[in-house]
Amino acid sequence: MKVKKAIWRSLIGAVLLILFASCVSMASLEPESVKKVWQRLAETAGLDPSAPIAVVDQKEPNAWVTFSLNKYSITVTKGMLELLDSEDELAGVLAHEIGHIKLNHYGRTVTRSILWGLLFRAAGSSSKIDPLDLGYALAESGFSREQEVEADDYGIELAAKAGYDPWGLVHALEKMAEAGYKTSPSGFNSHPPTERRLQHVRARAAEVSKRY
Repeated sequence: MKVKKAIWRSLIGAVLLILFASCVSMASLEPESVKKVWQRLAETAGLDPSAPIAVVDQKEPNAWVTFSLNKYSITVTKGMLELLDSEDELAGVLAHEIGHIKLNHYGRTVTRSILWGLLFRAAGSSSKIDPLDLGYALAESGFSREQEVEADDYGIELAAKAGYDPWGLVHALEKMAEAGYKTSPSGFNSHPPTERRLQHVRARAAEVSKRY
């Protein structure tokens, strides 16, 4: 009888341990993690680690850089922190945003917008569509997809240099896709289609993993 009780106690203990471990693994990240991960990445990339950081109360998982003159700030939604469960994944996301900064995507985008706007206004249009709006949409959707790929590549490399798992961005994008946040193939989407993007970042992470 004592042996049976001991066995049952062991089984119950094992089940509780598994449940506890699963709960821990699904725990969302805390806002403090953003500052910690950002500072480590920024220092590795040679950026000011004290840039303003904001965590906003939005359900959608997202993160972005806001530019103002020569300064920038980083914003992460609570939805992103609730979706991710490791600092490696967060590092992949933030390193991608640093890629936009280091690769001067903001400056390039503004310059292209002005040039495309002048071009379409000069060309004119007989339709009811504002040629300026159409020019912006076509130019920026195509160019920004290119920039997103560049930022992905840069971010995976940067995360690895900072000591994070280069697969972090891959896992973050996979979780976003599983949660229903996907980009469909369209000429007006600023991000590459999710499946195509995942194929690319997986290949990139595999390549970077061999060097770190």
